[in-house]
Amino acid sequence: MFDIGFWELCLVGLVSLLVIGPERLPKAARIAGFWVGKARHTMAAVKTEINQEFHAEEMRQILEQQQVEMQNLQQEVMNETSEATEVAKEAFIQLDKEQSAQDKNAQ
Repeated sequence: MFDIGFWELCLVGLVSLLVIGPERLPKAARIAGFWVGKARHTMAAVKTEINQEFHAEEMRQILEQQQVEMQNLQQEVMNETSEATEVAKEAFIQLDKEQSAQDKNAQ
């Protein structure tokens, strides 16, 4: 994450030892470690929440797309059903006409 080498860390440690002193340095290091850990934990939680939001948005988009596809499919089925109904009506009318013609011929 940061480009800090060994010598930079040694310099920070030496300056900390000189400024804070050997008695308070362990406590200061513990407190710094605590806050660094807390910051990492917070960043991980934020990252997880952002990933969940992205996943939820993707799911919403997929559901919307499927809903549109379902409406299109429903419309196609309705159209095909209407066409099939019209064809069946025409076939029944034709059969009725043929039956009427046969009845007239038989009499």
